[in-house]
Amino acid sequence: MKLIVNGASLDIDQARTIEELLVELKLAGKGAIVELNQEILDKSQHAETRLANGDKVEIVHFVGGG
Repeated sequence: MKLIVNGASLDIDQARTIEELLVELKLAGKGAIVELNQEILDKSQHAETRLANGDKVEIVHFVGGG
């Protein structure tokens, strides 16, 4: 399946939901905010929101530092 993730074309083999995509991108549990096709998703929707070919996903995650 081909997705646009943060503006870049990405071929995804395993992910079928937002939650699975975050796992595949090693962003699970990192406090990511996800926008799917210009709609911000609540974290509670990640496991049930299915991806489709051509979806546009924007992911923002926080990085701590000092």
